[in-house]
Amino acid sequence: MGAQKSIHAGRAKIDVNVDFTHKLCTSLMFPSFRDTSSPLSLVIGSLCIKHPNLFGGSEKLDVSWDKGLYDSNVLVAFRRPRPEWRPQQCFFIQHSLSPEIGVHGTPVDNFSRSGSGGVNLSKLAHVRPINDDGRSITRDLDGFPITCSGNTHDSMVVLKQESRFAKASDQGLSHFSMQIEQGIPVVSKWLIFNRFKFVASKGVRLGPAFLLASLTGGSIVGDMAPYQAFAIGGLGSVRGYGEGAVGSGRSCLVANTELALPLNKMTEGTVFLDCGTDLGSSRLVPGNPSLRQGKPGFGYGFGYGLRFKSPLGHLQVDYAINAFNQKTLYFGVTNLASST
Repeated sequence: MGAQKSIHAGRAKIDVNVDFTHKLCTSLMFPSFRDTSSPLSLVIGSLCIKHPNLFGGSEKLDVSWDKGLYDSNVLVAFRRPRPEWRPQQCFFIQHSLSPEIGVHGTPVDNFSRSGSGGVNLSKLAHVRPINDDGRSITRDLDGFPITCSGNTHDSMVVLKQESRFAKASDQGLSHFSMQIEQGIPVVSKWLIFNRFKFVASKGVRLGPAFLLASLTGGSIVGDMAPYQAFAIGGLGSVRGYGEGAVGSGRSCLVANTELALPLNKMTEGTVFLDCGTDLGSSRLVPGNPSLRQGKPGFGYGFGYGLRFKSPLGHLQVDYAINAFNQKTLYFGVTNLASST
């Protein structure tokens, strides 16, 4: 069930989007730390409120709430207009609750899936690990510390800066983005770290086909909790593996290559090759969860897929095989059309 409503306040139009669905199925991979006997536990949906001109100077206010079966996220963001050549300013408050699968998840079925490791993260002014029953914890199932401080939560103030470059033409495209996060020690015991991540993509048209290659990498120095490690594996990383099943480290490098060939006006066929590595940095993660779970630290996946285009959205189907010859089928729907 979905609804969109525009509210006119003075000269500003406030957009309100609501979308809720009652799920009749449950996940087999992650145990829920909520009371599933309640009808609301099986409801997923989102609420989004946008104000384009809060104080009359084109200031933008976005309020969003997303709820899944086992996760939720509330975000309040305020953006001030600035010239395009200057870094954009954004102030936000966020609270999220989600299973931590990428680092503490346990690989199963020849690393093709990742099961729950009993660790979930609640984030507001600090990061608080909780178990599947919703209780605060300081150690994982093997008895190793989960937080950097050793307490029930980690506190940090993070400054973020992101730069983007994009260029597209009929013959191809180029894209580069860089994100830098700096932990500021407002209080002496708060985390001090520097984390960066980049994504570089290049697409080239080869007759009727289109070749897209991308490289993703990152690193973190300074204070670090295990849940801050880069997780490698899964859809959007190395297909054929579960989330984080390749490894997790202080650094990472992931390469993706995909060749798409149109089959008709509405369908494309693709072949792809993904590979990723933690660059030997898993041992530098506190507690070395990747080694304890037997993750290889390097992996590759290859396969083929189909892309279906329709007025309602794009359906994506991928069939991937990992280095252990385990086969995985992925389904996804993207670019959903919305009425305005």
